[in-house]
Amino acid sequence: MAKSLLFLFLFHLLLSCKSGGHLKFAKGLEIVNTTWCIANPSASEVALRNNIDYACNMLGDCKMIQPGGSCYDPNNLFNHASAIMNQYYAINGRNNWNCDFTGSGIIVTSEPSYGSCKYA
Repeated sequence: MAKSLLFLFLFHLLLSCKSGGHLKFAKGLEIVNTTWCIANPSASEVALRNNIDYACNMLGDCKMIQPGGSCYDPNNLFNHASAIMNQYYAINGRNNWNCDFTGSGIIVTSEPSYGSCKYA
């Protein structure tokens, strides 16, 4: 029993460390994220376009924000930038610095998913 509790504690600690210090909580068997990265509403169009270009280049795939993709609609710069910035943030460990984007990204604690656009 004590070994099982120790294992669970260490497993939870490992998940917390892997998430850039942000805690993740288990909901049943599903791991639920507690932070997401979105575009700062006051960021310039140029900054958001640069963020999309950078994140798409680093990820190698931006199908989610292209026509027919799960995050294409609504077709606007803020939503496209937010979706791809969050994907970059999530894949790179959810560290604060992975959402900075030269000050044009912000970390939120309310899940921004909508419709078919699911934020990881």
